[in-house]
Amino acid sequence: MSSPPLTPEAPLHAAGPVLELQGIDLSFGGIHALHGIDLSVAPGEIRAIIGPNGAGKSSLVNVISGLYRPSRGQVWLAGRPYAHVPTSRLAQLGVARTFQNLALFRGLSVRDNIALGRVEHTRSTVAEQVLGIGRARRELLDARERAAEVIDFFGLGDIQQRLAGTLSYGQQKRVELARALVARPQLLLLDEPLAGMTVSEKAHMAQLIRAARDKWGTTIVLIEHDIGIVLGLSDRVAVLDYGRKIADGTPAEVSADPAVIDAYLGVAHEGDDPDAPASAATSPLPLAEAA
Repeated sequence: MSSPPLTPEAPLHAAGPVLELQGIDLSFGGIHALHGIDLSVAPGEIRAIIGPNGAGKSSLVNVISGLYRPSRGQVWLAGRPYAHVPTSRLAQLGVARTFQNLALFRGLSVRDNIALGRVEHTRSTVAEQVLGIGRARRELLDARERAAEVIDFFGLGDIQQRLAGTLSYGQQKRVELARALVARPQLLLLDEPLAGMTVSEKAHMAQLIRAARDKWGTTIVLIEHDIGIVLGLSDRVAVLDYGRKIADGTPAEVSADPAVIDAYLGVAHEGDDPDAPASAATSPLPLAEAA
């Protein structure tokens, strides 16, 4: 018997894979953005999807989050087909995401931005919210407590009263990650959380992502193009190139895969070009950059 569709009334609880993609194709007119993508994500793992610019990474996360509907194939969350659920209600299913471009409210404080991560879990009526009674009061206290915990975890206490728009880019990225985690999602989608950061900021953010997974057991799908950081952070890595999955495995396996080296470095395989040095064709991509 087939599994029932995933709905806000039947949220995400995974015994097997938290997320599965089967044969995902995505087309925009005559442009094929994704071709036959298969992927599985185990509970509690950091699962990276990497590839050069234009490889289809953001298109894939938009399919997972329901922003795009695939031309063919199926997305499964916790063993149930994911369909007909508005993107705005993802949080009620135990799914949260960040965006490649910052989506903070620049005129609100850090604390208020983070507390807003609980909005999708609000059940109180407008009247209760206006009067500050019943469920509204309990929800407000819950949001404040969770925000305080996340603020402390991310070391944002000194800046929690500052307006988000006055922060540095790296600080805003940390706030956005904190806001996503305040809802305690079971599945967190991170769309290029390291983009635009300095080397030291990237290393710090990678440490925070790993620490958040360890603390709350959050399953994380990480979309990124910085292979050096990602290989040191992730449990398993899938590599896209021109919308196709060209490799999938552990960081060590992926970093030594000739197809991945070609995609990132444009290096010819040994024997393809007699003038190409063998060492360049077979050298793995650096794992140490993530340290």
